[in-house]
Amino acid sequence: MGKIRKRGAYWYVDFYVGSKRYRKRISKSKQLAELALKDLEVKAERNQLGFLERKQISLEDFVKQFLIHSSTNNRSSTTNRYRSAIDNFMKFIKADTKVVSLGDVTQETLERYKAWRKTVLVAKNGAKPERVKKPGAVRKGAKSYTVNFELTTIKTMFILAVKWKYLETSPAEGVKQLKAEDSKPRRFLTDAEIDRLLKACEPEFYPVFFTLINTGMRKGEILNLEWSDLDFKRRIIKIRRKAFWIPKTGEREIPMSDAVAGVLEGLSRQSHFVFPDEEGEAMNGNYLRLQLIRIAKNASIYDLTEVHALRHTFASQLLMRGVDLPTVQKLMGHSNIETTLIYSHQTTDHLRDAVEKLAHGVKAQEARSR
Repeated sequence: MGKIRKRGAYWYVDFYVGSKRYRKRISKSKQLAELALKDLEVKAERNQLGFLERKQISLEDFVKQFLIHSSTNNRSSTTNRYRSAIDNFMKFIKADTKVVSLGDVTQETLERYKAWRKTVLVAKNGAKPERVKKPGAVRKGAKSYTVNFELTTIKTMFILAVKWKYLETSPAEGVKQLKAEDSKPRRFLTDAEIDRLLKACEPEFYPVFFTLINTGMRKGEILNLEWSDLDFKRRIIKIRRKAFWIPKTGEREIPMSDAVAGVLEGLSRQSHFVFPDEEGEAMNGNYLRLQLIRIAKNASIYDLTEVHALRHTFASQLLMRGVDLPTVQKLMGHSNIETTLIYSHQTTDHLRDAVEKLAHGVKAQEARSR
């Protein structure tokens, strides 16, 4: 089935699978070449030579298949984020490499992509990207957390390529993410800010923002909430998959406090959505965000620009009140506790204030200093 040959200083494996011949340089060591040949023969016997039998497909065609697969299995917002991330990757491929097939992408390709994204601002609408040309110029590249999301998307795509047997292994294995030192700090409201925000709310917006702050629901979860998802007898909000919407981290149940239940029970039911727009359909997410910004400004809160900040507030408030991390993780719907741990860093000032309340030995120290 195969043999080894020496050419110059190197030993080669000369191997046949059916009528196909494969040659590969191994080493200057004959012993290593013999071992490599035996390994290939064993794999062939077990039909494990996947790299010799892989289906061939262009990178561009596989990207299309990946996005179709995502649109079938994920929320539309997830697919849109995947598409945006991969669009940037494909701009790099077309501009800086000779990659054609899916198998042409290597770990080195992805490492160069990381460097490219950190120094190139990819413009929208097909405009030419702006490059940093002069040494010491202000960097125009993407933020680290943006690059990391794009790398995660690319890794997800190559995992699917391996699963579908287009590749034997993923070139994204071993590609490390960037340190997100330039990530935005999470915004959460203090008790005083919560009171000001809710007092500034008009009657039509008070219920939705009150519910967000007191349940930690995601924006998509509350916008797609239907009356059939509410179990007032059990005091439960059900986050469920629907024909038109898929929850980010799967289905779960969120307990309603008496206060939340009271607010929701007081709403009129003019639509199957709990918080509908004027036409009875699900409220638009951007519209809700703009209303939050407007109301926050009226409450003298000028840096509240994302609805998701109310979810951060919910988690931080729980931790500051002594709720344990596993419970917060379950209430937030986090798939792993590492995500929940992020919120523990937001409570540092609160914990410092608590420590300052201790006064053991203060009077004795003051007496000694006199």
